[in-house]
Amino acid sequence: MGRVGIDARSTPPLLDVSDVTVRFGGITALDKVSFQVEAGKIVGLIGPNGAGKTTLFNCLSRLYEFSEGRIAFEGRSLTEVQPHGIASMGIGRTFQNLALFRTMSVRQNVMLGGHSRTSTGYLSNALRLPSVRREEQRLREHVEQVIELLELGSVAETVVADLPFGTQKRVEFGRALITQPKLLLLDEPAGGLNHEEVGALMDLLRRIRSELKLTILLVEHHMNLVMRVSDQVVALNFGRKIADGTPAEVQANAEVIKAYLGAEAA
Repeated sequence: MGRVGIDARSTPPLLDVSDVTVRFGGITALDKVSFQVEAGKIVGLIGPNGAGKTTLFNCLSRLYEFSEGRIAFEGRSLTEVQPHGIASMGIGRTFQNLALFRTMSVRQNVMLGGHSRTSTGYLSNALRLPSVRREEQRLREHVEQVIELLELGSVAETVVADLPFGTQKRVEFGRALITQPKLLLLDEPAGGLNHEEVGALMDLLRRIRSELKLTILLVEHHMNLVMRVSDQVVALNFGRKIADGTPAEVQANAEVIKAYLGAEAA
């Protein structure tokens, strides 16, 4: 008998969310939410305000604990990792409210984001050992690559506070990308952007996915962006998953239409 080949379908997803439940006192913020994210995909997470999207993101970042269920990244349970170890595990994140050092330059902000992935210890740094210098050189080279990718070269030495909001958003992207994530979590990346900037964001997300071979999971209220850029869309409402499929499938889903437009539209 010949050798049995490996079924490609047996390859585990990059991210596997299974029956995740979160309760705050008597309120159930997430109710047995399950979905999977395959490597290399852009996945949109949508839902009305209060649907549980940010709660789920905070579970993925280990900022919140979940009372039931399991979240696995590359087959490994996130509960095995301390919150400060999420970046080194390969998960990067941006936030709704920009978490930048406003009095520092673009380059300094991006470089600071990379220190979560450095491996040299305190003594090595204090003694300026060759391993420290090599690691710093690699970090500097990676910073320049990220700045070029995000087209921030012309403002690399500019203090962040002096930049337009849309440009600050790209610096936040840089802070996340410098950690060399496999999965990038984007929390409302289009928030506060104008029409032209949203169009540029679409192009940027596709370029990041293509050039860095990244997987992207984004929470977003801008439906046009989500539906145009995503391979898969997951919809939540009142903490429950109500749809999971292609953008076209989710747009046509009766529960999604009802959640956004009211019972009359169902």
